[in-house]
Amino acid sequence: MSRALRIEYEGAWYHVMNRGRRHEDIFTVKRDYELFVDLIRESVDMWDVNIAAYCLMPNHYHMLIQTPLGNITRVMRHINGVYTQRYNRKHGEDGQVFRGRYKSILVHGDSYLLQLLRYIHRNPLKAGLVDSLSDYVWSSHKAYLSTAEKWDWLHKEFIYGCLSKEKKEWIKSQRQT
Repeated sequence: MSRALRIEYEGAWYHVMNRGRRHEDIFTVKRDYELFVDLIRESVDMWDVNIAAYCLMPNHYHMLIQTPLGNITRVMRHINGVYTQRYNRKHGEDGQVFRGRYKSILVHGDSYLLQLLRYIHRNPLKAGLVDSLSDYVWSSHKAYLSTAEKWDWLHKEFIYGCLSKEKKEWIKSQRQT
């Protein structure tokens, strides 16, 4: 029996995730995390995709992605495939890194996008990796509290528009919580 085709259309939002095979770690050293972040940043321009959020956990990842061209399958095949090649080369291994095909959930509605953003960013807290979200380096949470240019590759404007009419006021209020 073949797998169901993914629903793809222009402008679609997805919650995308994947984990290591047999629940093994897919990020074992700092450089692994950096490689993945670099890869998703490169994918923004290469595939004309909008990455609104991400969180990299030791044995899995979450991303909130919008596909203006309706190309989630190609984007994710590239991200997972290239990361697997780079990981294996770096660690002297071969074969699968991920458990298989990534999971994607089609997202409808602005309010669900906001809940999903919160869920993605709170993963390290839920897992007990940190006591404060601001302590976790491998997520886009800090990007939403910053106006620094280094985060310009993230697609934050749409999310800000759902949260408040004034981005700077929202950032200020979040820093105080």
